[in-house]
Amino acid sequence: MAQQGDTFDYVIAGGGTAGCVLASRLSADPSVRVLLLEAGRSDWHPFIHVPAGFAKLTAGPYQWGFVSLPQEHCGGREIPLAQGKVLGGGGSINAQVFTRGVAQDYDEWAGAYDCEGWTAKEIQKYFVRSEGNERLSGPLHGSTGPLAVSDLVNPHPLSKAFVRAGQEFGLPYNSDFNGERQHGIGFYQTTTRNSRRCSAAVGYLRPARHRKNLTIKTGPLVRRVILDKDRAVGVEVIEAGTVRQYTAQREVIVASGAFGSPKILQLSGIGDPADLKQAGIATVHALPGVGKNLQDHCDLDIVYELTSYQSMDRYQRPLPATAAAALQYAAFRRGPLASTVVEAGGFGCGNAEDSSPDLQFHFLPAAGVEAGIAAVRPGYGCTLNSYFLRPRSRGTVRVASADPLQAPLIDPNYLADDYDLEMAIEGVRQSRQIMEQPSMAPHIKAEHLAGGQAVETKDDYIAFVRRHGRTAYHPVGTCAMGTSDQAVVSPRLQVHGLRGLRVVDASIMPRIVSSNTQAPTVMIAEKAADLILEDAR
Repeated sequence: MAQQGDTFDYVIAGGGTAGCVLASRLSADPSVRVLLLEAGRSDWHPFIHVPAGFAKLTAGPYQWGFVSLPQEHCGGREIPLAQGKVLGGGGSINAQVFTRGVAQDYDEWAGAYDCEGWTAKEIQKYFVRSEGNERLSGPLHGSTGPLAVSDLVNPHPLSKAFVRAGQEFGLPYNSDFNGERQHGIGFYQTTTRNSRRCSAAVGYLRPARHRKNLTIKTGPLVRRVILDKDRAVGVEVIEAGTVRQYTAQREVIVASGAFGSPKILQLSGIGDPADLKQAGIATVHALPGVGKNLQDHCDLDIVYELTSYQSMDRYQRPLPATAAAALQYAAFRRGPLASTVVEAGGFGCGNAEDSSPDLQFHFLPAAGVEAGIAAVRPGYGCTLNSYFLRPRSRGTVRVASADPLQAPLIDPNYLADDYDLEMAIEGVRQSRQIMEQPSMAPHIKAEHLAGGQAVETKDDYIAFVRRHGRTAYHPVGTCAMGTSDQAVVSPRLQVHGLRGLRVVDASIMPRIVSSNTQAPTVMIAEKAADLILEDAR
């Protein structure tokens, strides 16, 4: 028997990026009572707030430990799928890269997927409202928003060499990937302030935590949404081993990400009847699109061994240099620990007929910093990764059973489409060419591809991509917005056919954006807050 908890106006299931934005915006009205539920921990750990701590967070207790189903087109591999399990969600454990995508992404949402109100022109104000950029302002940038954005304090010499090499390869220098054009090579701006991470938990939630009308609970796992006929009236959670219910007088907002949100809906009996039957769950509200349309960028890493002892991976060992770096950071907020590690990158073209870039690159002056990525001798490695920005492959998320403690069955279906494979190969080819340019070549001792085997022929490239493709940590689309029979939420993010229930996170993207996904998720939550407040009037 479930214990009855308190009553709120809004109950938000998920304290990740979107949940933190919503909790802040909705609780700004002192007459509104808001409950934010996060299954993970608080974001107190210092590794979360030190930019370089990202390297320690892709494995461990601050992520869910999800693993894909065996991937049919990747040699049957089970691929780790790190997703934040902490206040701030992915924004508390990511590499803090700040990119938004291109206008074409959002115009396609509005046009091809019938998402009224989501054109690039219409959503631009939410990007601007959210952004607190230390350098840029004007029509495309905000300078006073909660999400701090800044330039690198002291880019690593290898990152500078990479940016020069990209220009030698033929990519133009770009000082603003979120400006008039995305194409080019340069240094990423990051979601940091004063050399500290600025997740949504920091930028949005922390200033609001003192509000008496906002309750934040870490640890409770949402078991299901409680429905009264066609209306959501609350949630049931497992909290400290006890089943408890919280009532929502206005709305339940599911904000648990592309893996968690469809799972919560399915546990509630909302989804594809065939999927629910297989999991032993009775269908309460049939919505065949729940858990379908999963998209992610398939990332390919090339690790390079350097000629000299200069890369940031030397700071992974307890050496005098590491202690000195810690002191430098503590005293001046500078040095290696002030780096997000993913310092430089860019956007290129794999298909010349595409109207905007379709490849993205990330350069790390280190090797082996992410879980599952190969390392070389500490202090002697760097990494360049690439991915195709507009994958055509589609996967699924299915609840495994009625047990909420059981992880969902996640099938990203990477590289199922042959075009995705071709573009992934092109990304690897261009990566190798960039690293061969005069500014980078003198630093490189050896290239580490496919376990040291030569990658020269088309078959070699195919084998490499299928053997080593992995997540870029950008899952989206599993509660897609739109008006088709496969859409889960309306353009107002209300679950089709139900009242008082919305989904607000990256899962509502009908198609993945051509960039990292944190900034677009913040934008989605900002717009959702306006929609919710409009409907409450």
